[in-house]
Amino acid sequence: MQALVLGGFVVSGVAPWLHRLMGGRAALLLALWPAAILAWLLGQWSGVVAGEALVSEWAWMPALDVSLTFRLDGLALLFALLIVGIGGLVLVYAGGYLRGHSQLPRFLVLFLVFMTAMLGLVLADNLVALFVFWELTGLSSYLLIGFRHTDPLARQAARQALLITTGGGLALLVGLILLAQAGDSWSLATLVTRGDTLRAHPLYPCLLAGILLGAFTKSAQFPFQFWLPNAMVAPTPVSAYLHSATLVKAGIYLMARLHPALGGSVAWTLTLVLVGGVTLVLGAVMALRQTNLKLMLAHSTVMALGVMTLLLGVGTRTALTACLVFLVAHAFYKGALFLVAGILDVSTGTLDITAMGGLRHALPGTALVAALAALSLAGLPPTLGFVAKEQVWATLLTSDPWGGVALAALVPAAGLMVAVAAIVAVRPFFGPPVATPRAPRSRPSSLLLGAAPLATLSLLAGLGPGVLDGLLSAALSAIGAPGEAPHLALWHGFGWPLALSLGGLLLGWLAFRHWDRLRGWLEVGLAPWVARGPEVWHAALGWRTLQLAEWQTRWLQNGHLRSYLAIILMSWIGLVGQALVVHHGLPGWPSSGIQAFEGMVAGLMAVAAVTACLVRSRLAAVAALGSMGFAIALTFVLFSAPDLAITQLLVETLTVVLLALVLFRLPHFTRLSSFRQRWRDLGIAGLAGGLVTALMLAVLDGERLPRISDWMVSQGQPLGHGRNLVNVILVDIRALDTLGEVFVLALAATGVYAMLCLRAEESSWSSPAP
Repeated sequence: MQALVLGGFVVSGVAPWLHRLMGGRAALLLALWPAAILAWLLGQWSGVVAGEALVSEWAWMPALDVSLTFRLDGLALLFALLIVGIGGLVLVYAGGYLRGHSQLPRFLVLFLVFMTAMLGLVLADNLVALFVFWELTGLSSYLLIGFRHTDPLARQAARQALLITTGGGLALLVGLILLAQAGDSWSLATLVTRGDTLRAHPLYPCLLAGILLGAFTKSAQFPFQFWLPNAMVAPTPVSAYLHSATLVKAGIYLMARLHPALGGSVAWTLTLVLVGGVTLVLGAVMALRQTNLKLMLAHSTVMALGVMTLLLGVGTRTALTACLVFLVAHAFYKGALFLVAGILDVSTGTLDITAMGGLRHALPGTALVAALAALSLAGLPPTLGFVAKEQVWATLLTSDPWGGVALAALVPAAGLMVAVAAIVAVRPFFGPPVATPRAPRSRPSSLLLGAAPLATLSLLAGLGPGVLDGLLSAALSAIGAPGEAPHLALWHGFGWPLALSLGGLLLGWLAFRHWDRLRGWLEVGLAPWVARGPEVWHAALGWRTLQLAEWQTRWLQNGHLRSYLAIILMSWIGLVGQALVVHHGLPGWPSSGIQAFEGMVAGLMAVAAVTACLVRSRLAAVAALGSMGFAIALTFVLFSAPDLAITQLLVETLTVVLLALVLFRLPHFTRLSSFRQRWRDLGIAGLAGGLVTALMLAVLDGERLPRISDWMVSQGQPLGHGRNLVNVILVDIRALDTLGEVFVLALAATGVYAMLCLRAEESSWSSPAP
C-alpha cells in the first residue's frame, strides 16, 4: 500500500511534463492513476467484507517506535473508494473546465497531491502519519482554494481556510499526543480496543477537546462553518472534490475512526449532538438566503456535515449506519451538483440562479444530471438520498434521549433542503428563457462525463442499495459496531419515517413556491450576528492579533541596540536568577577570601568599566575598554593560563586598533539616552553583574568534583606519549580548542596586517602627485 499512497506524489511530479506533451488531454491520462487504485481497491472488496484487514508496515522512525503503517479495513475502503472514484471523475472534468488555462499544470500537481494526502489519511494506522497527511491536506487545499491567486478574494479565502484548519490542526496534534500517552500506543488499531481505559483516564477531557476541535474546524462545524462557503471562490473542480466529497469529510472520518476509543461518554455525545444540531439548522437557513448557486450548495453541505456529526454523537449502531449511508449519498449528489454549477458557469457566464431560466433546451444533458442529483438531495425515491433519509428518520425515532431533540432540528432543515433541491433543478432549466451574460451553448463533453456518473450512481445505488450492505457491515465493525449486516432497501413500508419524509416534502414545496419572499425575509429578519457572527468574531480576532503583533514589534524590535540588550539581559536575569534561587538559594561568600593582588586586578577592571561609561571622549572610552581587556589577560596569567592570556592580549589589541580607526569616521560624541534611561541601564547592568557573581559563588560553593588536572597527569603518557604535559594537553587532549585558538590568533594577525596595508594605501592616496 505504500506504493499506492506514495506513488501519487511521483505521478503529481510528472504531471507538468505530461501537459507539455499532451496539452489538456493530460488530465485524461492522469485520471488513469486513480482509476488503477480504484480497480485495486475493488479487488480487495471481498476480503475486507469478509472481515480481513490488509496491513502494510514500514519502519519510519525506529528509535521512536514510529512506523509508517497503512491499514485497509471496512471504513478505510469506504472512504478510499470515494476519494479515488470521485477524484478520477473530477480530473476528467477539470481537463475540460480549465482547457487552455495557463495554470492547468499547477492545478494538476496540486490536485494529485491533495488526492494522495487524503488517501494516506484514511489508510494511515499510525497517529504520526495520520497527522502528517492531515496537515498536507490542509496545505494543498490552501493552494487549491487560492488557485486564482491574482484575485484578492481567493487569497483571502485561502488564508482564512488555512488559518482555521491549521489552528484546529495544532489542537489535534495536542489531542493525538495525549491520546497516545493515555492509550500507551501510537497505533489506531490498538487504541480503538482500549476505549474503557481512555474514557477513564484523567487526560480524557483534554485529548477529547483537542481532537474534536481539529475535526470541527476541518469539517466546518459551528462556529467554524463560515470558511467553507467563502472557499467557493475556488475553481468548480476544487469545490466539487475538496468541499463536498473529501476535505470536509476528513473530520467526519476522524470522529468515526475514534468512535470506539472516545465515543459513548456524556461529553462526546452532548458535544457532537449540540454542535451538529446547530450546524445543520444554520446551514439549511443560510442556504435559502443565497442566489449564487455554489454558495447555496456550500451551505447545504454545511447542513449535511452537521447531520453526520449529530448521528456520530447519537452513536448507536443504527445511527452509525445512517451516518455512513448519508455520507455516500451526499458525496454522489453533491459532487454532481457542484459539477453542474461549473457547467452553468462556463456556459452562461453567471452563477446567479435568478439570472437563469429555460436552459433545458440548450443544455438538456446538464438538466437531466441536475434533476437526478437534486432528487437525491431532496431525499426522493428512487435515489440513494431517499434511502439515507429513511435511515436517519428510523434512527432518530428510536434514539433516546437525543432523538426528539435531533428531530426537532432536522425535520425543518430537511424541508429546507427539499426547497434547495427544487431551486437548483428547476429555476435554471425551466420557465421562460432569461438573457444571460453569455449565450448558453454546449461545452466540452468531458464536463458532462465527470458529472453524469455521479448522478447515475445516486440512482443506481437507490434502486439496489443492498450492494452496500457488506461494505457497510465491515465499516461498522471497524468503528466498534459489529453485528449483522444492515439490510438497506428502497421501500420499508408505511410508517413514521415515510410520514416525516412527506412532511419535509410539503414544507420544502411551500418554501420553494415562496422562495423570493422567504429570501427577502431572511435577509432582513435574520439577525446579522446569527448569519455572520462567527465570521465577524474571527475577523475581529485576526485584527486584534495584528494590532498586538504591531505593538510588540514596535516595542521589542525598535531598531535600538540598547533596547535589544536590555530585553535579552532582563530575560536572562529572570530565568536564570529564578532557577538559581529556587534550586540553589543565595550563595555565600567563599571562606578562602581574596588575595591582595586579586583585589587589585578586580579593582582595575571595575575602574576601567566605570570610566568607559562616564567619559565623553570616544578615545578615552576605547582606552578604558582596552585596560579592562588587559586586566582580564592579567587574570589569566595569575591563574596559570598563559595561552589564554596571549590570545586575549592579541585580540584585545586588535579590537582597540579597530575601534580607534573607526572613531575617525564617526560623528561627534552625543548622548542618545536620557537621564532616566541611563539609570535604567545601570540597574540592568548591576543586576546582570550581580547574577554572574552569584553564579560563580554558587559554583565555588557547590559539590567538589575530582580535579581534572589529576586525570590529565595520569593520562598524559598513555594517551599523548609525551613527557611535557602542557604540550600533550594542547596538542592531543585539547586539540580542537587549540585549533580554535590558532585560528583566532591567525585572524588577529591578518586583521592587523590588513589595517596596516590599508593605512599605507590611504597615505599614498592623500600624498600630492609629483
